[in-house]
Amino acid sequence: MPKQPAKQPVETQQLDWSKILKSGQRIFIGSHAAVPIALIDDLVANSKGLHDIEVVQVFTLADNYWAKPEYKQLFKVNTFYISGGTIRDAVNEGRADYTPAFSSDIPNLFNQDILPIDVALIMLAPGDKYGYHSMGVSVDIVSAAAKAARVVVAQINPAMPVTYGQSFLHRNQLDYLWSHESPIPTAVTSEPEGSKIIERIGQYIALLVDDGATLQIGSGKISSAALRYLKNHRDLGVHSEMITDDIMQLMLDGVINNRKKTFHPNKIVTSFCVGSQALYDFVAHNPHIGFYPSEYVNSPANIARNDHMISINSAIEVDLTGQVVSDSIGSQFYSGIGGQVDFSRGASMSHGGKPIIAMPSTAKDGTISRIVPFIREGAGVITTRGHVHYVVTEFGVASLRGKSVRERALELIRVAHPKFREGLLKDVRKHYWVPHYQQQTPVDVPELGDVGFKELTIQGHEYDLRPLYPSDERRLQEFFYSHTKETLQLRYNAVPTQMSREKSCTLVSVDQSKDLALCIVRQKGSAAQIQAVGRYYLIPQHNSCEVAFVTREVVQGYGMATTLLAEMIRIAGLRGLNSMQAVVRNDNSAMLNVFERAGFVRQPADEPGEVYLRLDLTASGAKKEP
Repeated sequence: MPKQPAKQPVETQQLDWSKILKSGQRIFIGSHAAVPIALIDDLVANSKGLHDIEVVQVFTLADNYWAKPEYKQLFKVNTFYISGGTIRDAVNEGRADYTPAFSSDIPNLFNQDILPIDVALIMLAPGDKYGYHSMGVSVDIVSAAAKAARVVVAQINPAMPVTYGQSFLHRNQLDYLWSHESPIPTAVTSEPEGSKIIERIGQYIALLVDDGATLQIGSGKISSAALRYLKNHRDLGVHSEMITDDIMQLMLDGVINNRKKTFHPNKIVTSFCVGSQALYDFVAHNPHIGFYPSEYVNSPANIARNDHMISINSAIEVDLTGQVVSDSIGSQFYSGIGGQVDFSRGASMSHGGKPIIAMPSTAKDGTISRIVPFIREGAGVITTRGHVHYVVTEFGVASLRGKSVRERALELIRVAHPKFREGLLKDVRKHYWVPHYQQQTPVDVPELGDVGFKELTIQGHEYDLRPLYPSDERRLQEFFYSHTKETLQLRYNAVPTQMSREKSCTLVSVDQSKDLALCIVRQKGSAAQIQAVGRYYLIPQHNSCEVAFVTREVVQGYGMATTLLAEMIRIAGLRGLNSMQAVVRNDNSAMLNVFERAGFVRQPADEPGEVYLRLDLTASGAKKEP
């Protein structure tokens, strides 16, 4: 058979929409900063005789005027992501539709004719000498829509930067070329320093990111704050559906160099960018940044090929089992699924990966808790309780991976706002998620500093010194059963044979504003093992406290008890205590040395075989006003 000639597009300055489009058909409009606003304007201006056109779109950096009531006879919007008030109002008033879908799966809706596209309206850069046009700042689902559409109408815009990767369409894949220069829409994505709450969340996220990790991060104040606190990290990479000015700046600073990436090493992988003109200039002809379709970038299997993949996404609310609501406020749809599940799943499958959900602990000026016992009526779960490894608020990091429902609830209550913690504990106890004997709500230890814990390097290993949490109940059981009889004898002056769940729960349920329970933990990802525990019990009538320690045998001699004691002396001084005391067996020479080196003085003991020690905080100068 004779070879068919390649299709040649119609190049025109005046589109005849009556020949391109018919009433009742479905059109796709380009996304994000590549929304072809000029094409839509031309269609609206020349739409006589057309009606009931379904507009399929995702996020568009535009005012979305075509979704306003005055255009309801011409257009019906069907969006995969609710971007801005115009679309949100249209959806929640029933004038537009919201179709929940993973970003990785939207292309299949087009190419499998589940949502067949009659006409795709897209924006491209001018063609090169080989006839290829770059999709520029937005490849994402534009690529699939253009390939699946019956007719492709392309606005050829000289302002569109040429980007590399799988970002090109050949002219014979296009039907109409309409030359029209217009500025690429910009957005402020690099947020100035935010509130103390946002900055603290950014600090906690940064603490979860190791040197050499690969990042997926979105836009907004929390993302900007997290990236600000990564300025001292090294060898970071990016595999993210979106990149912003913050990513550009870290790349210019040398923090992001992609050298340690295990998938597409030495290159940022993305599907679209939104930001300033400086960002668009930066990505133009940049061989170090590859733009790829959503089905490739958002594929969980591809995401997981990056070792130490970190995904950072936000939420509207999280329930106490770890279910994440992020596209609706009750029955009111607010945003969309986007890439949250794709990247949470991919990061969870990655070697050393960490899926993170980050949000302020409250909403509406602190009147509503975002951590809730049950998701509100009408809300939809986007990310399941099985996907989430970490939830971050301004009160800390809740580690959920491998945790039981009881442990998850206690971890999440710990990072909820303090004024809601007691109510949350009461709610979960009604359903036996937390046992009846778990009475104490988590209390912070502000004396440990801004992030609530201290990082230690001991014998070349990394540890955290932090409060003992209510969710540590099982870890404390494991710690107890790791001890030899000799350690138990020296610590308890007896050999207890059982550490029941109820007993362990009692020991971790500490009112840290009065008593104090600190521990040193070896943390590796979601795995944590207690190495040492130090406590003091307040003796209010003497404005004093009694101190005790126990250390895991394999780390005895590492100085952990000395470190814990120094921290407890400091905190007792800040809290205005007059003295500290301890009772130690006289044959426990190691512990006696720890106390005496810290300034404790032996006193007459009531019991034979015991040594009573006392530290005068007023005389030692440790006592300070909090």
